[in-house]
Amino acid sequence: MPVVKELLRGEKNGAISFGDYTLAEKAKLDNFEHGGDVYKVKTFYEITKLEKNGLFVYESVPGSAVTEFAETEDGVRFQVESGQDVQITLELEESTEYGIYVNGTQVGMMETNRSGKLSISVELDGKAASVKVMRR
Repeated sequence: MPVVKELLRGEKNGAISFGDYTLAEKAKLDNFEHGGDVYKVKTFYEITKLEKNGLFVYESVPGSAVTEFAETEDGVRFQVESGQDVQITLELEESTEYGIYVNGTQVGMMETNRSGKLSISVELDGKAASVKVMRR
């Protein structure tokens, strides 16, 4: 999976792709409209952060490339790639339990805190991983 050279792009299926963990210096793209929402991305090798309509959505440390990021009523799904393992923080529904799936295997259950944040670690082993976080 290649990095997203345009930093943020809309996909035909309604999903978005964003991030470039190969950048030495921080780059950002503001006011990107897709599907009736306005997105902002900041990305480079240390961090990738996505906001939608001015609200936090996704952050990874170190930086990552994310493809096919799609939000549903029940959670989110996406593909993630980075030069090393990543710590990902997502904004979801507050005080709600979610099942975490990596490459189709359930790796745990977690409950969001009162602000709706959920943090997961994803071991990438130099390969992209499919992540799905679904409400229980």
